[in-house]
Amino acid sequence: MKNPFKFGTIVDEPYFINRKKEIDRVVSILSGANHLVVISPRRFGKSSLIFKAVRRLERPVIYIDLQLMTSPSDMAAQVLKRIYRIYPAQKIRQHIKRFRIVPSLSLNPVSGNIEVSFMPGTDFLPVLEDVLNLAEKISTEARKIILIFDEFQDAAKMDPDLLKQMRAVMQHHVMVNYVFLGSQESLIREIFQKKKSPFYHFGMVMNLLKIDRSEFHLFLTEGLAQICQEPDRVADEILAVTRSHPYYTQQLAFVVWEKGAAGTTGEAMVNEAVEDIIQEHDMDYERIWLNFNKTDRKVLLGISLSDLQPLSDAFNRMWDVGASSTAFSSLKRLVTSGFIIRTDRYELDDPFFSRWLIKRRER
Repeated sequence: MKNPFKFGTIVDEPYFINRKKEIDRVVSILSGANHLVVISPRRFGKSSLIFKAVRRLERPVIYIDLQLMTSPSDMAAQVLKRIYRIYPAQKIRQHIKRFRIVPSLSLNPVSGNIEVSFMPGTDFLPVLEDVLNLAEKISTEARKIILIFDEFQDAAKMDPDLLKQMRAVMQHHVMVNYVFLGSQESLIREIFQKKKSPFYHFGMVMNLLKIDRSEFHLFLTEGLAQICQEPDRVADEILAVTRSHPYYTQQLAFVVWEKGAAGTTGEAMVNEAVEDIIQEHDMDYERIWLNFNKTDRKVLLGISLSDLQPLSDAFNRMWDVGASSTAFSSLKRLVTSGFIIRTDRYELDDPFFSRWLIKRRER
């Protein structure tokens, strides 16, 4: 038997769960002339959703993770490198000759890919303009490029003028659909919904929520039926731990399935799986915890150990958080860094970290 659950990478069938409405909306938006902004906490499945949707469109796709880019020139080089992957070199050679700053090209003997770079210290503006305009020029009506920027809020961190310069170029393009993915909600909303931002109202905004519990329950039950006699009950226990968080639900289900396949039965399956995951990350959680200040620790503990929500007077009094401004600053910091997410309530992004905190307190 093969474990039917998968986590940690971009997934497709048979690991992809529902999202039919979201996929249809993405396809509809990108079938026209509009651009798309997708906002959700990390590990909610933004990339998996987008890749599944664009496969239906059968068009050239360029994907750039801005967390891995070191500068605007590096970003431009990586976009150009991916253009070379899609189109034959002879098709774009004439365009490259017209670049104001000609890139260095080399063939990677291992991968067979063309490596692209610009001289260090190169002014990024002409480089960025030429590369983005190249994507526009080589696109056709039947094969318009879809250019995806993941963790787009990091663009503002590379250079204070980058967003302004990107918008100045992109606003003239009609043969490229741009997709912007963001996991830091406050920052990405500031980019696309603040009037003073260059990207104000540049694309349709889509908030990606948790997968519907009933859909997740059905998916879990079908997979768990291979290794246990009460898949409904086990699925309920898994979702009670993870609160339907896409990544952590798949992770816990994977470990539960492995235990069931190895002969573990009954209520011990989920409990032992949770303990295994907590133990596996014990040192990571301890290192993370030691880097929090006192107020952040109180907020994290308060959310993990009580039903009270932060910023309420009852929460601040119970956990001695201090002034409302102090509590707000802490919460904003923890949300921005991704340790706390807000869905229908504030909760720790990692439910196993929350369990680790509870366990340590009890011990």
